[in-house]
Amino acid sequence: MKTLSGGNQQKVVISKWLLAQPRVLIFDEPTRGIDVGAKYDIYELMNSLKAIGVGIIMVSSELTEILGMSDRIMVMREGRMVCEHDGNSATQVDIMKGLV
Repeated sequence: MKTLSGGNQQKVVISKWLLAQPRVLIFDEPTRGIDVGAKYDIYELMNSLKAIGVGIIMVSSELTEILGMSDRIMVMREGRMVCEHDGNSATQVDIMKGLV
């Protein structure tokens, strides 16, 4: 696995998780450091998992990723939830307000 690109390493790790047939997966910075093509593949996989009923919690510092992938967005500050938004209507401004 050491010779694989970052994106392919991510895909291998996700494949191992899927063998356990989880009901919920936590993706922490799932696309950090990988190329655009690999990001697309991971987003497609996450959407496929969602379609079959797997719950996904995604933690990301990329605001565009959060806005593009989320059904519900919870903003946390200092370990506490400070606001919640509908993923279909939330804006960058809404989310940034929760951080100040």
